[in-house]
Amino acid sequence: MPPSVTLWTHALAALLFGALALTQIRRGSATLPRATFVLALGATALWALSVAGIGSGDVATRIADGARNLTWLAFMYILARRHTVADNQRWRAVLYVACALLTVLATGLGVAEAASELSQAAAVIAPTRLAMRMLGTLATLLLVYRIQAAATRGGVRIVALALAIMFSLDLLTHITSMTNPGWARDLGAIRGVGLVGIAPLFGMAIHRDGEWTLQVSRRLAFATLSALLLGAYLAITGLTAGLLAELGGDRARMVQTVFVFGTAAAVLTIVSTPWLRATAKVLVAKHLFSHRYDYRAEWLRFNDTLGTPGESAAPLAVRVVKAVADVTDSPGGLLLVARDGALERGADWNWPAEDNDPTDSNAALHAYLAKTRRIIELDAVRGDTAIAGDRAATPTWLIERPEAWAIVPLLHFEHLTGALVLARPPLDRALDWEDFDLLGVAGRQVASYLAEDRAHDALADAQRFDEFNRRFAFIMHDLKNLVSQLTLLARNAERHADNPAFRADMVETLRDSSQRMNTLLARLSQHHGGRGEALRPVALRALAERIAAARRAQHPIAVTGLASATAIADPAGLETLLGHLVQNAIEASAATTPVALNILAATDGSGVSVEVIDRGCGMSPAFIRDRLFKPFVSSKEGGFGLGAFEARQLAEAMGGNVSVESRPGEGTCFRVTLRAVGELEQAA
Repeated sequence: MPPSVTLWTHALAALLFGALALTQIRRGSATLPRATFVLALGATALWALSVAGIGSGDVATRIADGARNLTWLAFMYILARRHTVADNQRWRAVLYVACALLTVLATGLGVAEAASELSQAAAVIAPTRLAMRMLGTLATLLLVYRIQAAATRGGVRIVALALAIMFSLDLLTHITSMTNPGWARDLGAIRGVGLVGIAPLFGMAIHRDGEWTLQVSRRLAFATLSALLLGAYLAITGLTAGLLAELGGDRARMVQTVFVFGTAAAVLTIVSTPWLRATAKVLVAKHLFSHRYDYRAEWLRFNDTLGTPGESAAPLAVRVVKAVADVTDSPGGLLLVARDGALERGADWNWPAEDNDPTDSNAALHAYLAKTRRIIELDAVRGDTAIAGDRAATPTWLIERPEAWAIVPLLHFEHLTGALVLARPPLDRALDWEDFDLLGVAGRQVASYLAEDRAHDALADAQRFDEFNRRFAFIMHDLKNLVSQLTLLARNAERHADNPAFRADMVETLRDSSQRMNTLLARLSQHHGGRGEALRPVALRALAERIAAARRAQHPIAVTGLASATAIADPAGLETLLGHLVQNAIEASAATTPVALNILAATDGSGVSVEVIDRGCGMSPAFIRDRLFKPFVSSKEGGFGLGAFEARQLAEAMGGNVSVESRPGEGTCFRVTLRAVGELEQAA
């Protein structure tokens, strides 16, 4: 890299650390030792300024470097005494004194090397100085790690992280200076960039007064760790390649190529293994975070898996298994469904396809999970370290499957809906309290999904039964009308069987009744959609005459009114509608009192109407208002109360309506109003 990069990065670092020292003086953190922290920041600023101004090999720069390290050691010692607990304070003091002596000796050798006019003396001093610097820096890193591991305050952890980065860059610089001095200039620039990068960490520790915990996402932590490992790999590969270039002779290029290619292939192979990813995840979570799981990320992934939309998505039961298995990085799982006091095998995700395990011995497991709601760790059961209840309830077929890792009960409102068997994750480990807590919550959540899905299926079945029952109720009503019609026909046949006209009417009535029965059977079929025919022009006079002819042997019916009136209707639906009203009129009338079908134009000119008029007992206004058009409410003994209700529904489906006028003791007039043909043409 150009020398200007080293100059500008160290100059900027000097400015930043000088500003941090002033900030600590004016408004310092009460958590961090103020005096030593100011001295350490100031010494770092002076050292960076000397590197930028006069170079890293000058006597003054090496003295400033030693002063910087000594002040940071003093700061670390006071920080450790304040925020960590040690079993032996004396040994801790000895370690810090040893690091300080190594720093002083290395600084003295560095001054001697820089001041020496003999190249031979400098060549002897340099390796010793670098060895001491590496040893002292390595010991300092260990002390930093002890502070970070024992610290409970966020500001202390931030400072420990910044110091770890700073001394790691120092260690890398010393190693490179010893193995490949030609790269020292480039690493000097990288060292300056690192100092600029860690300055904000010190600033956050000062600004938050130690009460702020660094909230770094696990994804960022993994990315940072990957970048650091990649950088270390490139640095080691480069250093090794440089050594091979010097030692390889004429075939150095070939040896370098083989080395780089071989190490790259080995690294890619290792990185691609699930075990390494799981191990890295555990290490990062264990050493950088207070909890194993990133609960926000786990919850988002969990819900995303369960709520995947679309027809191409896996069934809900499979998504349930995958969602819970992903929590613990399990590669597969098996759902056991609770039914009739036992656990039956259900859906699975990445569970061995050749599995034919028996499930007839799961009743004990069902009873145990429903009672205790425990998560069973199968390795503990196999090792006889589990409690007696876990051992007694676990089926033999699960114990004999080594990949089975844990059993998670699925509870919905204290009711066991099933259990999940999780496969062993790539990084084999024992379950801890976080696993139990998170799996318990996840089990309850997926149990609610499964219960809701079952309730949805039950509701769909209930709706289908409701539709069937509703259809059957209407059919029973129509069937009752047919029975009443045929009963009256049989009664009249006893008196008028010798009349040829009556016999002709009787045949027509029987033909109409058989057709209506076939229609009822079709409506009762589950394949019948319940929809009528398409609306089309219907001649009302002809339809009324046909209805009257079909019932004339049952009761006298008169047809009056317009001869050319045409309505827009469903012919079959309109015939059923008028049939209900005519049958009600017949049942309300005396045997010799005719029922009238009158066709007329609507009074408001909006269509055509068919009136069904009887001179029966009539209805009160209260009954018409409150009960007439309600299903299953009837004024007749044994009636279903569906005739008027279905008539109104059929009329509204055709864009019409049904109105009624009635007086007790005088009779009733039902008026069915429909759109006329001319209205449809105007609308079109």
